[in-house]
Amino acid sequence: MRTGDDNDGQAPRGRHVAVAGASGLVGRALVARLCADPGVARVHALVRRPLAMEARGLQLHVVDFERLPDLPPLDEAYLALGTTIGVAGSRAAFRAVDFDASLAVARAAVAAGARRIGLVSATGADARSHLFYNRVKGELENALLALPIDALVIARPSLLLGDRAALGQPARRVERLAAAADRWLRPLVPARVRAIAADDVAAALVAVVPHARGRQLLESERMQGGRVAAPACAPSPPNH
Repeated sequence: MRTGDDNDGQAPRGRHVAVAGASGLVGRALVARLCADPGVARVHALVRRPLAMEARGLQLHVVDFERLPDLPPLDEAYLALGTTIGVAGSRAAFRAVDFDASLAVARAAVAAGARRIGLVSATGADARSHLFYNRVKGELENALLALPIDALVIARPSLLLGDRAALGQPARRVERLAAAADRWLRPLVPARVRAIAADDVAAALVAVVPHARGRQLLESERMQGGRVAAPACAPSPPNH
């Protein structure tokens, strides 16, 4: 991970950013927040199919994530691609989205000049995990750490809360159950595993990524309620 001193950790003016996964809960929230940020000049949303989205500075790019084109010049990239094994249909199809496509976007963004990356990972992500889902998430984190960038901000949310129907997506059974339980059991559930609003995750990334240096972890309990503000806590040294 590159650790140059230019900008001294300050967010550049008129930033150009990319968002992969703009059709999802966190991705849609990221696009909305970035388009509303006066420090952002252009938001390039990478999507698989056309979306009915309009906002200041937004440019939609319908792409094949297996054959990505060259991306326009970028300062930052936000990776919010994600599925489940149930939705994808197999472990291989899940990995193709959560690992292969995400890493491909990151590499393309770096080639386009991006120096900071924000990743939507998951609570429990660990490349050594016995759980396939957590292992793939952890492997992606490790792969991104090897890229020549100034900062990697990893958000590890618990179960996401949001209106998938409004995005034209089927509700996920686990998320539906979590939302119902959250209304009754929230005070009794540990903050680390408590369901979290997708917009809280987006808010944390948008606050931290532009100012980040090195590797930063945003665990789910820290992001609850949109409490993360820039600048965040001092980053940990990058891994080489």
